Amino acid sequence: MQPHATKITELYASLTRGEDLAALGEILVEGWVRTNRDSGSIGFISLNDGTCFKCVQVVYDDKLANHDVVAHLLTGAAIGVKGHIVLTPEMKQPFELRANEIVVIGEVEGDYPLQKKRHSFEYLREIAYLRPRTNTFAALYRVRSVLALGIHEFFQSRGFVYVHTPEITGNDAEGAGQTFTITTLDDKGKPSETDFYGRKASLTVSGQLHVEPFALAFHDVYTFGPTFRAEKSNTTRHASEFWMIEPEIAFADLEDDMVLMEECIKFCISYVLEKCPDEMDFFEKMIAPGLMDKLHAVLDRPFTKMEYTEGIEILKKAVQNGVKFENKKIEWGMDLQSEHERYLTEEVAKGPLFLINYPKDIKAFYMKENDDGKTVAACDLLVPGEGEIIGGSEREARYDVLRAKMEKQGNVEGLEWYLNLRKWGGCPHSGFGIGFDRLLMYLTGVANIRDTEPYPRTFGGLKY
Repeated sequence: MQPHATKITELYASLTRGEDLAALGEILVEGWVRTNRDSGSIGFISLNDGTCFKCVQVVYDDKLANHDVVAHLLTGAAIGVKGHIVLTPEMKQPFELRANEIVVIGEVEGDYPLQKKRHSFEYLREIAYLRPRTNTFAALYRVRSVLALGIHEFFQSRGFVYVHTPEITGNDAEGAGQTFTITTLDDKGKPSETDFYGRKASLTVSGQLHVEPFALAFHDVYTFGPTFRAEKSNTTRHASEFWMIEPEIAFADLEDDMVLMEECIKFCISYVLEKCPDEMDFFEKMIAPGLMDKLHAVLDRPFTKMEYTEGIEILKKAVQNGVKFENKKIEWGMDLQSEHERYLTEEVAKGPLFLINYPKDIKAFYMKENDDGKTVAACDLLVPGEGEIIGGSEREARYDVLRAKMEKQGNVEGLEWYLNLRKWGGCPHSGFGIGFDRLLMYLTGVANIRDTEPYPRTFGGLKY
């Protein structure tokens, strides 16, 4: 076998450029068998090498020296195929590889868990280390990779500085107390909260507090990395480990923040549609029919704004008019549920919607208090089919106001440095957070966060 294999993605790229694949001569392609059909005199292998979503069809006949072995190759076997490309424009596939030689590189035993049938997502979660070999997860994790690069391209192209914030911290940014405590064991095998750092330490729930000081030095910054929440929530949208995108912009108010949010979400959609057309077509056809219409509706429409207070009044009237919500008690000051958010964006705004100026008692301490004394300059971006997808706010830049809020919450100790930013050259600044895994759910139509994460960490589940 020749030492350097041709990648399947290179073959399709050459075809797109109008090059004559038949003129390549004998080539080598290495990959894994997706399907194998043998009729005695002729056989067909669908071969995928992981370099793109598409497979190449390998055609072999009974003249192969090891025909009996090849005819019985199982799904998942790793093989190398030497052969010539034959164009087949009249067939389902534009070309096929006529095999001169097939070498078995890695055999598959009969207990291989993946077979030539559709497996449920629940089943595949039990074999998470194998599910990237299926069409759905091959598409999903390639989109995840592409989207991650797109996030960096969006911010880097706008002059943002990428900041690596710590995963181990001494504070809870959200003030919710749902953190994982980091500890080591003493000589008796018992945990201690203060043995290593000399104080309580936790896994971070957000990089925001640590990235804010960099915004006050570099103007526009972002952090993109793993965060952790010790929430005992067993839902399709919650995980205990997930990735967050958190930009922070200086000399910016809530309006500036919302402009950046709209640009960011539209860029992400366009980027994935451009870079992953085959994968997105698969999601449209096999996972979430109507996905493309949903995404294009966000791309093609301006985002509207609605006051939280107005939203509450609309929901109250909806209940009076017979709309059925599971959470029927609608009152000012409540934290809206997904069904309420979806009603506002799908039935009222009929498009993407910024819900703004939330009650201060249901939002984090760092959000700027409005002049009414009851609300904060915060927003959630609601989109059809999902509800809330991004949350952001203008940060409280007034030292006295922020200190009073922190003292009331009891979290001044350990965050004195955060307060100091307000008296040492502070300025209005704003930011937002996007749950990367949830964004991936929205872009692909995959309904469970356990599937958008390669190895999900959820309440009660830690298999790998």
